[in-house]
Amino acid sequence: MTQARYEITVGVLALQGAFNEHVQLLRQATNILESNALDGISWACIQVRTPQELLLCDALIIPGGESTTMSLVAARSHLLDPLRDFVKVHRKPTWGTCAGLILLAESANRTKKGGQELIGGLDVRVNRNYFGRQVESFEADLDLPFAASADSTSHLLFKAMFIRAPIVEEILTSVKGEQVDEQRRDEIVIAPARKTIEGAARDFVGGSVEVMARLPNRSSGIIDKFKATQPDGAAGDIVAVRQGNVFGTSFHPELTGDARIHVWWLRQVKEAVIKLRPRS
Repeated sequence: MTQARYEITVGVLALQGAFNEHVQLLRQATNILESNALDGISWACIQVRTPQELLLCDALIIPGGESTTMSLVAARSHLLDPLRDFVKVHRKPTWGTCAGLILLAESANRTKKGGQELIGGLDVRVNRNYFGRQVESFEADLDLPFAASADSTSHLLFKAMFIRAPIVEEILTSVKGEQVDEQRRDEIVIAPARKTIEGAARDFVGGSVEVMARLPNRSSGIIDKFKATQPDGAAGDIVAVRQGNVFGTSFHPELTGDARIHVWWLRQVKEAVIKLRPRS
């Protein structure tokens, strides 16, 4: 017997950037999940431009684009604080790609104060535009074991697109409140603190940042002072991380037509929503 049917709503922040591409891959991914599952869950995907639309969401994607523009439009749309509450107070699943990763970082460098506001949620420092200008964009094959599934493409490398991409420069120690030590650095902005509500959301507080993917053999052409810190001694730039319900990638899965990461992420969303919103 299948479980009682209910709906999970996934939003895509649609202020600027590649939100349409994410919507298309989400629909492809939800079709895969719904065709292969008997759990009684259905999926809805909406574009988010207002606080009222954000309230409808169980999970959210922040797409690639221009992080500074997104933060400015979010502030003018009265969305910036609701986004911070969504991620850091209610601890709902959130995925940021490229610019979205920058916005979800607790600290971002090579940034003038007042020119960029952050949402936060990932205890990392990101290096904006690490690989240079748009003309220096590139594709690379990544090994992503977490995205492997039972389908016929699970063994294939993932062709990732890096467009003015950031990297995770350093994994920060988790602290209560703001990352105040980061403020002593030049050209750094940090995210404001938020206190998580009581209840199931507390289960997703804390924990270390998990490195989900690295890009090998690119740093040799980058100026040494901008090289990523590798606390575990592993080789390669950090290009995907997860901490609790928050996931970030430096690259643009939405531009590939390959839904494997979206399918994987939706499975994580389902598990989190079951904990955060028990069925009656």
